[in-house]
Amino acid sequence: MKHHQIHTTLLLACFLAACSSTPGSSSQRSEQHYAFGKPPAPVPAPISNNARVAPVVAQPQQGRKGPENVAHIVYFDFDSYAVKASDRAILESHARWLRDHPQRSLVLQGHTDSRGGIEYNLALGHKRAQAVRSDLQLLGVPQERMEAVSYGKEQLADPGTSESAHQRNRRVEFEYR
Repeated sequence: MKHHQIHTTLLLACFLAACSSTPGSSSQRSEQHYAFGKPPAPVPAPISNNARVAPVVAQPQQGRKGPENVAHIVYFDFDSYAVKASDRAILESHARWLRDHPQRSLVLQGHTDSRGGIEYNLALGHKRAQAVRSDLQLLGVPQERMEAVSYGKEQLADPGTSESAHQRNRRVEFEYR
């Protein structure tokens, strides 16, 4: 296939995956429809009775563009693009900063862990970035000042295969311009 056809096919796959479902309050998981088949089911890591995975805690990022002393990353649960209620203060701080600095714009970079197919992860990363963008828009940030992009599993924060490594990879990063 030529590069243009691959790019078009990838965009179509992302669009189809992004349109396949919306987050809801139902506890039942809805059936997903994928352009290239379902991703393989993750293989659970063996867990000992004493092993516990520590939650990922967003740390303030000093010296970066954007608000000081506020995390520039929000994390997501496995196979989810729902923004956690615990990250509300982070989003409010970024929204306040963006409202106070109307000349600045923001790129929201969606990422996934290494499990699943390329197309699926690109679509999931995009849904995560779009979810953060939607929440910031509800907090008063004009949508034209924000861009949502997805890197899928291409830029892992932690190349490990442990659950804690996977947790660090499921994220949206805030990149100010």
